[in-house]
Amino acid sequence: MKAVIYGAVAVVAAAVGFGIYRYALAPHAPVAPVEQAAGPASEPATPEPAAIPANLPDFSLQDREGNLRSIRSWQGKSMIVNFWATWCAPCRREIPLLKEIQKTQGGNGFQVVGVAVDFREDVLKYAGEIGIDYPILIGEQDGLDAVTSFGMGSLGFPFTVFTDNQGRIVLTHLGELTQPQSVIMIDAVNRVNRGELTPDAARAVAAGQLEEIKAPEA
Repeated sequence: MKAVIYGAVAVVAAAVGFGIYRYALAPHAPVAPVEQAAGPASEPATPEPAAIPANLPDFSLQDREGNLRSIRSWQGKSMIVNFWATWCAPCRREIPLLKEIQKTQGGNGFQVVGVAVDFREDVLKYAGEIGIDYPILIGEQDGLDAVTSFGMGSLGFPFTVFTDNQGRIVLTHLGELTQPQSVIMIDAVNRVNRGELTPDAARAVAAGQLEEIKAPEA
């Protein structure tokens, strides 16, 4: 059974290149289908990427105690939802940063939740060993279903979602999250919460700032 699940998860990760380090700022609205010109010479339309939903999808997975819990349990919080797995090296590397964010930003209305797409016994063992102190939801196939609820046919890990305190998705990030990136994204969410920016405007501002801090290519 484990081999089957590992294979399914590996396909999801490989679809975008496991270990990619880049950010993804997705639009709110679904993309309209592209109409093709009639006639035999017309080329097939390139599929448009699916859109991230405007609001955090409601899914439920087991928590560490084995209780079914909704991702929307933290009402009024700005959510940082991190999809990860124990076998994912970039996921493991960013966990100390996520712990620090929860420690420093928890009092400012932010809540980190890890969604482990992995085997329950592996997650509990690893979380205990490294001292993950923020909530974790755990699932195998239902964890994969939670990932696809974001409107993406396939994703790699880690994948992190930032919402405002109304549950609206402000930013998404594909790949290992760094401290400078997290500062920009948290600031963007705070500006949305204060009413200074709409989620769309916050995405545009953050995109420019994230581009500025990208490491120069060799």
